[in-house]
Amino acid sequence: MGQKTSQKVSINGRDGNFDAYLASPAAEPDGARPGVVVIQEIFGVNHVVRGVADWLAGLGYYALAPDLFWRLEPGVELTDRTDAEWSRALDLMNSFDPDAGVEDVQSAIDHLRVTSGVSGKVGAVGYCLGGLLAFLTATRTDADAAVGYYGVNVHERLDEAGSIGKPLMLHIAGEDSFVPKNAQGRILAGLTDNPMVT
Repeated sequence: MGQKTSQKVSINGRDGNFDAYLASPAAEPDGARPGVVVIQEIFGVNHVVRGVADWLAGLGYYALAPDLFWRLEPGVELTDRTDAEWSRALDLMNSFDPDAGVEDVQSAIDHLRVTSGVSGKVGAVGYCLGGLLAFLTATRTDADAAVGYYGVNVHERLDEAGSIGKPLMLHIAGEDSFVPKNAQGRILAGLTDNPMVT
């Protein structure tokens, strides 16, 4: 679609300000564009997450990746390449409060809705830990749509499924060891009859 730009921005959250990576599309003659909140994995807002945001900006979206670990350790950027990084990422995940995290996602949605060039429509996409938060985004925020990839522990939050009022799509690999077969079965049983969920 053309050149894009990126910058670090500050989001005003309920518990304080936190940073985010904003990738913006090239100016388009047809006006405002939708936004997408990119919800991080357990490795923080790293090269991969920024790459997803850049890719979405290249498709014409405003993509905002908030630093959801800011309460624990601002600016986390890990990879999945070493045992030490995996260990640190798992420690962060185990210390992370998903309830506070989804409030930060709502703050990111609010920020993106009023960002210059954004049409007001904002969705969310999340991966791993972000996949769970994408589910919670669908149940607790005013996002226009949410998509989760290999979200862990979604099966433990199915009591919230009745709150889903806008489209949610979940992707889980059949042989995903982090989302075992019994969890997958519970997710399917809990969500199959909801017309807003794919």
